[in-house]
Amino acid sequence: MYRNFITVIGEAISNAWDADAYNVTIDIDREKAEMIIIDDGVGMDEEDFDNKFLKIGFSKRSDGSRTTKTGRPYIGRKGIGKLALLSCAKSISIVTKAKNSEIVGSVIDNDELDRAIKNDETNDEYELGALNKDDVRLFGDRKNGTLIRFRGLKPSIAKSNENTRRAIAMYFRFALLDQNFKIVFDGKEITLKDLGDLAEKTEFLWTINDNSADEYVTHISKKINTSRNKKTKLNVHGFIASVKVPRDLKVFGTDEKIGIDLFVNGRLREKNLLQYFQSARIPESYMYGQIHYDELDGEDGIDRFTSSREGIIADDEKFQELISELKEIVKQIMEEWDELRLKNREDGDDDNKKVTKRDRASKKLYNAVAEDYVINPVVKKWIDELANDAEFNYGSYAECYITENLLRNFIKHKMYKIEGDNSKVVEKWKNKETQDKQMANLQIPIRLKSDDLYYLDFDHLAKIAEPTSGGYPDKLKDDAHVFTPIRNAVMHTSRLTEEAKIRLTTVFHNVKSKIVKLLKDSSDKK
Repeated sequence: MYRNFITVIGEAISNAWDADAYNVTIDIDREKAEMIIIDDGVGMDEEDFDNKFLKIGFSKRSDGSRTTKTGRPYIGRKGIGKLALLSCAKSISIVTKAKNSEIVGSVIDNDELDRAIKNDETNDEYELGALNKDDVRLFGDRKNGTLIRFRGLKPSIAKSNENTRRAIAMYFRFALLDQNFKIVFDGKEITLKDLGDLAEKTEFLWTINDNSADEYVTHISKKINTSRNKKTKLNVHGFIASVKVPRDLKVFGTDEKIGIDLFVNGRLREKNLLQYFQSARIPESYMYGQIHYDELDGEDGIDRFTSSREGIIADDEKFQELISELKEIVKQIMEEWDELRLKNREDGDDDNKKVTKRDRASKKLYNAVAEDYVINPVVKKWIDELANDAEFNYGSYAECYITENLLRNFIKHKMYKIEGDNSKVVEKWKNKETQDKQMANLQIPIRLKSDDLYYLDFDHLAKIAEPTSGGYPDKLKDDAHVFTPIRNAVMHTSRLTEEAKIRLTTVFHNVKSKIVKLLKDSSDKK
């Protein structure tokens, strides 16, 4: 039933909340393998302890009430949460006291309980252990409240560290609406500082409906530049945020990572709501958040929660309505996330078809190269200014590179000859290269291939590659006249005007279709 230590602690915190406590203290003595949890809630008298706490399945809502005396929404429902307390230690002592009553309690020993179960003993035959003086001493002179002492903690729990603080902060402290409810862990109150590293790694934020009461959201919205709000017709509030890299979500020191979780009345009810969307998009691995939908535990009295204590009945109509609303919101967030990431010169969502593969690849290449030059704010500004033009030029260069080399291969395949003016161009550039190498005292070969074709640019290659007969329309050479001067500007790393970009894109579309036809006809005839 209870997957980890955080869930067990959560049961104790939930009980304290439902008991109208304002303070709950959790202390772990790792050397003794002990843990003590104390709250200042209403506590229990002997009748409450016997007939409510020790009764498996007793619900605080049995009288129809949905809130505590102070108006807090009840977190507990099924009356089985107390079983969690038995799952992490060899024995537990419960010491409790209501106002104007005596201290009551017992010790539950797991070995004795196992023996009684094995022997099929009845309630009358099995007796709980008596409290010892040390248990009562630890309770002190409190007028009311409950103490739970765990002895013989499991090794993994006894070694609990700062990761536990972060988990408590995320899953409990800042999920509850009453800011006067304090949780103290190992002598130190759980505060926003315990989520400092997660807040620091948060890059973008989206709030869901009005979430002004969430202290954590207020905190991170002040730290980041980008915060947007999403509306839904449902009475839901919460947030979805994203971190800079996926590993930032592994903040709790476990194999699990924090995701977008569902809370009802301040209690974690379903982890990773994205599992219901079946999109498997890249942004999902960057996102975390909390969705609060208290109406799932509403006045209709329907029990929508599984006995696992961390699950909801998936085909419930009200839950499916929530998933349907969130699906559209998350879709919008993913598109905005991609836009924001690209604006920040970071990798985005390759599955977002609003950005072409060519443009996305160009952006990635530019970002990878440019990051080595961000040495100060002034240079960063220059790099940001170059970004859009660079991305266009990167893609254009790739198109030129592929197009011209395919034409060279095509010409060799067809065994066309280089004659007339084309021969003179080859000779001119070979001579210039020889002179340049001599001036640079450069003795190494530069070109991988020294064929004459590699001294000709697109304009001259087009004249050789496209025959004037045989059914080919004599237009590739015409396109080359427009293409070449803009192509040369790209090859010389010049920034282009918007008019030149549009013209280059248009003429290359024509060039590409004609070259594809040349290559296809060549392969068909082969």
